[in-house]
Amino acid sequence: MSAGGGREEGAAAAVLQLLREQPEPQAEESGAQRFALCLPPGEEVKEVEETIEEMLIRLDEFCGMTDVIRSDTSQILDETIPLIKAKVVEMNNIYAKIDKLEAFVKMVGRHVSFLEEQVLQAEGNHSTVFHAVRKLLQSAAIPSFKNKHTPAAQHTYDLPKLYRTEDYFPRNYVGTRYQSH
Repeated sequence: MSAGGGREEGAAAAVLQLLREQPEPQAEESGAQRFALCLPPGEEVKEVEETIEEMLIRLDEFCGMTDVIRSDTSQILDETIPLIKAKVVEMNNIYAKIDKLEAFVKMVGRHVSFLEEQVLQAEGNHSTVFHAVRKLLQSAAIPSFKNKHTPAAQHTYDLPKLYRTEDYFPRNYVGTRYQSH
């Protein structure tokens, strides 16, 4: 055995002797401290201490990030979600109004189409009767009727039962809504 080998064995024996002589580890004594006692002094101990310090710093950063995440989550749960729920209720009311307006517009469109057909039919009936009377009078060659406009027989028109705008948009609502501008 060399002298260096004997010293190492002697140092290891001394460490083992110290460990045996020490009382049971206290609750506050950490595993890192016990580990440090087992290592020979020198560069290795410094490397282990630096590594442990670096890991503690990273653990601290991690704990800080989890605290930020917890506080953000709490803020979202306590403040943002109730606001979103209120907006959802508000939007559902708006969607219901839009659906009603769409139904109203379709109904008005059907009524307008119906009235337009009746107007075209009335125009066709009126122009046909008017032209027939005019041609008849012109062919009779009576000079006094050529320049005079003879009214055709008056037809009365009965307006079909349609919607009333006031039923859907009360006058007091429409008037106050636009007077504020």
